[in-house]
Amino acid sequence: MKRLILACAVAAAFVGTLAHAEDAKPDNELSFNAALSSDYRFRGISQSRKMPALSGGADYVNNPTGLYVGTWLSTIKWTKDAGGGGDVEVDIYAGKRGEIVPDVSYDFGILTYQYPSNDLHPRAETTELYVQVGTGPMYAKYSQSVTNLFGFVDSKNSSYLDLGANIDIAEGTQLNLHVGHQKVAHNTDFSYTDWKIGATKDLGFASGSIAAIGTNSDAYVGKGKNLGKATLVVSISKTF
Repeated sequence: MKRLILACAVAAAFVGTLAHAEDAKPDNELSFNAALSSDYRFRGISQSRKMPALSGGADYVNNPTGLYVGTWLSTIKWTKDAGGGGDVEVDIYAGKRGEIVPDVSYDFGILTYQYPSNDLHPRAETTELYVQVGTGPMYAKYSQSVTNLFGFVDSKNSSYLDLGANIDIAEGTQLNLHVGHQKVAHNTDFSYTDWKIGATKDLGFASGSIAAIGTNSDAYVGKGKNLGKATLVVSISKTF
């Protein structure tokens, strides 16, 4: 989901069109993505019981307005570990992004996490509103649930604060830094902080990444495993 077209001045429109013809983006873009990861970590917690996960999605963006909509799916195991069923997560989101002023971006929208056939009570399905502001390689994002959070009782208005940076360190290589805090409303024992230090490399045919990811929580356990314990996650992904 995660580019704004800047309008050229009328006096320079013709020249600008010639100079930037190769950089111009179409009004409407549709893209797809697929990935294989050694572990699906969401906010530091393993969703796949520390086992490999397959994921993929699709995104549509209207460049002149910054409006977008998309979906993303991944294999999971946590709903079964919690006593329910289902083995797929389906995310659906929509929002708007652009620039507040030059070099300061914004992104806000709504995201719903769906878990078909999970059969949990309360239900695992969760909907959040989010807003993000960024400058250069740095960003800050705040999300707040408008439903219960992933099956926790009486957890509406839970929040997540995400601070991070994606820094170019070499051609085609980025350093990925992140720290976040998940507050679970009325369930403070499950609130925690998570972190990530990693790198992403453009391999030409795909993108590869490696990251150390962990949390300060031992409250999330599945099949006897501490799902928030620090680990190394390797993935390969392709956007087309």
